[in-house]
Amino acid sequence: MLFRTLVLRASSLPFVKAFVTRSRIFRPLVSRFVAGETLDEAMAVAEGLAERCFGVSLDLLGENVASEEAATRERDAYIRILERMKASPFVEKLNISIKLTALGLDQGDEVAERNLRQVLESAGETFVRVDMESSEYTERTVAMIERVFADRPNTGTVLQSMLIRTPADLDRMIRLGARVRIVKGAYLEPPAVAHQDKAEVDRQYVAAAKRLIKEGRYPAIATHDEAIIRELKTFIEQEGVSKDVFEWQMLFGIRRDLQERLRQEGFNVRVYIPFGESWYPYFSRRLAERPANLVFITKSLLRK
Repeated sequence: MLFRTLVLRASSLPFVKAFVTRSRIFRPLVSRFVAGETLDEAMAVAEGLAERCFGVSLDLLGENVASEEAATRERDAYIRILERMKASPFVEKLNISIKLTALGLDQGDEVAERNLRQVLESAGETFVRVDMESSEYTERTVAMIERVFADRPNTGTVLQSMLIRTPADLDRMIRLGARVRIVKGAYLEPPAVAHQDKAEVDRQYVAAAKRLIKEGRYPAIATHDEAIIRELKTFIEQEGVSKDVFEWQMLFGIRRDLQERLRQEGFNVRVYIPFGESWYPYFSRRLAERPANLVFITKSLLRK
């Protein structure tokens, strides 16, 4: 946890951001984990993975817009992504992830909800995942899903096992019938709202994942942690759970070997593909999640 805190704090410093975003040294690392800056680049990657029987979730990077006008532009950009997906021969393999602060949550719940509903209407049958952001937005995000789900059940959200409140939020989402992605959490959070011990974060993650697999509606189990994956695979086998009732989710550029192995074992695997010009906050969080990600980066660059 100390490593994550140090990286997140360092990444927030203006001179660090300037160095990383301008230096050519980081470009190979960024391109390994961000699928380009344009929709054309991202769709090429997405369709390549879909052709190999992976699911794909596209995420146009960007958050905390500064105005309603900017939120409208983000909304329209996601609608264009959905239109492009509908024209793809792999449309059934594709969906999107979106942040409410990109749709104007900082400008008001009503602004974000209006834009989200328009995105969901444009999506039709395509699933739209509302990403979870830092803890200051957690209640507003969960409540937003509760408001729109009755009219637009093609949406769901993300819960973070590091947050103390997550078991209660899990109850809410299971009762609602909304699809949930469970993650450990990548934001810097205070002890008042988040577990600081990695073992406790992992314990809550496994507990939430098991409950979702048994009780949830097609949950997404998002992890690269092989120890956790082994434990959950044992649980699935012992409980006689079908491989079709959930999916593993992993990040673009991380543990491609593990992604392929799980797919070959007959599991549903979805790859989360971020793209766009606003890649720096996402990239910083990926590096900060745990020291092993730096190892993943090094190994990935050496493999291919």
